[in-house]
Amino acid sequence: MTAAAPERNSSRIMAVTSGKGGVGKTFVAANLAAALARAGRKVLVLDADLGLANLDVVLNLFPKITLHDVFTGKSTLPNAILPAPGGFWVLLAGSGMVEYSRMTPEVRDQLQGVIKEVEPRFDHVLLDTGAGISDVVLYTVSLAGEVLVVVTPEPTSLTDAYATIKVLAQTQGRRQFRLLVNQTRKLGEGRAVRQQLQQVVDRYVNPNLDSAVRLELLGEIPADAAVREAVQRRQLLLETLPGAPAALAMTAVASRLLE
Repeated sequence: MTAAAPERNSSRIMAVTSGKGGVGKTFVAANLAAALARAGRKVLVLDADLGLANLDVVLNLFPKITLHDVFTGKSTLPNAILPAPGGFWVLLAGSGMVEYSRMTPEVRDQLQGVIKEVEPRFDHVLLDTGAGISDVVLYTVSLAGEVLVVVTPEPTSLTDAYATIKVLAQTQGRRQFRLLVNQTRKLGEGRAVRQQLQQVVDRYVNPNLDSAVRLELLGEIPADAAVREAVQRRQLLLETLPGAPAALAMTAVASRLLE
């Protein structure tokens, strides 16, 4: 079933997604939110990986109320929105919830209702999606005005990012994607990754579409031992080591986003 991409929302709803796991998507979502909050924006990160949530682990939070409680009527939505380190807000999902492995009509309506309710309250809503192209991920992305694809220079990550872009272009009419290249090893590698992906899209996707898909490089985050250290400590990089190269790069990404 084809879904049209929505119009841009008054609070910018951005899906942070990836073709495969392990590329640092949740790390990016959390630290990007912290950088936007530092710039004076009111930001919510919604953990939309409904069955395999891990945003709480990254932020060292132990929520008593999750999206599952909202969906089942055990809690109200305002009670489930929690302050996070870094000055932003989070709406956390449960982990190991097999009932969210498929996007049922009920969950579809509930998730749409939640996003519609939180949208007017925040300047930015970041949807930290699952990885891949499952129906859960695709539907979550369909609720966002913008899509940020997190990719690393690894061949498997590039292949899966291409597959994600292709499916979203074909099923949701997406023509604009933003890229964030994580774990780069040398300056300019992000531009090379964007160019490589754009060339493949131009060759295999765009000839079959009514208008061309364009990829915009939002930024690149260098490989940095400080990232691993922060993740192991369950702390935000921007909070613990704001001067680290990866933290400075993330701040630059937020600035570009605000332009």
